[in-house]
Amino acid sequence: MRFEKISFMRFVCDMKQTACKLDDLKDLYENALMPRRATKKSAGYDIFAIADIHLEPGETIKAPTGMRVILDEDKFLMVVPRSGLGFKFKLQFDNTVGIIDADYSDSDNEGHFWVKMTNEGTKPIDIARGQAMA
Repeated sequence: MRFEKISFMRFVCDMKQTACKLDDLKDLYENALMPRRATKKSAGYDIFAIADIHLEPGETIKAPTGMRVILDEDKFLMVVPRSGLGFKFKLQFDNTVGIIDADYSDSDNEGHFWVKMTNEGTKPIDIARGQAMA
């Protein structure tokens, strides 16, 4: 298994769906953090926000990761909310658990996976660029 950035052209195309300014895209793309384990014994990989995210109570956002994952054909990637964000703020993923199939990296969008999340709590949630979100 390995993570890769999607191409810059795909990133620009996909980011048109967000509120990001196009002038900022090169910086966001170049400085996107690759998923990684926080410690040697971490259960999974942290996936980081590529831009600042602000969610009011009840608000939903579809956040791009800028990433794709290359998997062995008998594997899948499970994407879940960062436990601290769920516990402290009631941040939830709209599909509860995201599943990335092994052949998704061959899709038309280069396998770019997004995270759709909702603030089910009573306070605003801020996830800073570079902070682990999943």
